[in-house]
Amino acid sequence: MTHLLITTGPESSGKTTLATQLSDSLRCPLVREASRDYLNARYHAQPGYQYGQHDLLNIARLQLEHEQKVLQQAPPFAVCDTDLLVIVVWSEVRYGHAEPALLDLFGQSLTAGPRTYLLCDHHIPWEPDPLREHPQGRDMLAARYRDRLHGLGVSYLTASGDPHQRLQQALAAMAKTAASN
Repeated sequence: MTHLLITTGPESSGKTTLATQLSDSLRCPLVREASRDYLNARYHAQPGYQYGQHDLLNIARLQLEHEQKVLQQAPPFAVCDTDLLVIVVWSEVRYGHAEPALLDLFGQSLTAGPRTYLLCDHHIPWEPDPLREHPQGRDMLAARYRDRLHGLGVSYLTASGDPHQRLQQALAAMAKTAASN
């Protein structure tokens, strides 16, 4: 059964960098963040497009579909540059709640097999990006992710420091996971 390694955390916290490094180091598949491609396509097709809560459900479906395609290949490990947790938190922050259908998809994703979350520490410089919305809200978002991960009772570690340190922390955690299986 594939063990998923999932980068998560606030905006501009190094999730994509860590996911890419980890995938390269472990020579395993990388599930890219579906929201970036989805929203860029929407904005390109319709300049001025304003996403809505229905878009978050569409993004969640795409993210889960990409994840399931990798799981069908049954590699020992796969890395996900975020998962549905990010979309749930995004919905809660943006709209005050997550739709039941989104929560159902998230619950479904949690049953797909073992996973370890890598909560990326946000104490790194903010990198502006048109898709990012909360440059001043990263402390609040980090707390929300920690609370969610604790509430779910899933395995996670906080990756902090520079990109090399984060990668070494993640690889050490994966070595422990592999040794215990």
